[in-house]
Amino acid sequence: MKSKNTSKKAVVLVSGGMDSLVSLAMANKIHGSNNIFMFHLNYGQKTENKELLCFKAIAKFYKIPINRQKIIDISFLKEIGGSSLTDKKMKVTNFKGHNLRTKDKNNIIPTSYVPFRNTIIISLAVAYAEVISANKIYIGAVDEDSSGYPDCRPSYYKAVNEVIKEGTKAKNIKVVTPVIDLLKDQIIKKGISLNAPFELSWSCYKSEKYACGVCDSCVLRLNAFRRAGFVDPINYK
Repeated sequence: MKSKNTSKKAVVLVSGGMDSLVSLAMANKIHGSNNIFMFHLNYGQKTENKELLCFKAIAKFYKIPINRQKIIDISFLKEIGGSSLTDKKMKVTNFKGHNLRTKDKNNIIPTSYVPFRNTIIISLAVAYAEVISANKIYIGAVDEDSSGYPDCRPSYYKAVNEVIKEGTKAKNIKVVTPVIDLLKDQIIKKGISLNAPFELSWSCYKSEKYACGVCDSCVLRLNAFRRAGFVDPINYK
């Protein structure tokens, strides 16, 4: 009898950022581009248009056809609010010098935290995986970020996978976090080794034409490239 766990199909969550890009590059090496299904969410974020353009450019780079690109609108997150990424009345704060690298437990959750976002996104990805009979879902979560973003902790994904097992007909779908134990500079190095197109990615929370260079995400990205010994190929103000 053929095992239920032999599907080579993989759903890869691709925001357009560098962590999800490298996760895609790693999944592509394992599963092959013919088995990759890219998944993107528009949730009313301030850089939504730029992130979508990056998603499409990355899909083109990896030769993922339109029928294996799933783009879903969840702009209801704007109605819920509570995040500077979705609420126009809230300003995206600049980097305050807190040290995510050491996962300082005294760090304050940044305004860019979107309440329960990853759980909402993963729920949709699991539903999609069931429909297409995929049993792997890749997400670019990084433990280095977990002091500011609690849905990036390894323990969270362990719990999520238990919920998936209990709450799906397929029961064999698993969320995979290939870069969760890597530091940001290690992610850059891994991506470089896999020829990941960092020039097509975007990390800025504030701007779409030129990266601001001062928000949390920009500073972490710039520092990562510096520590890795490479020049970030995107344009900054």
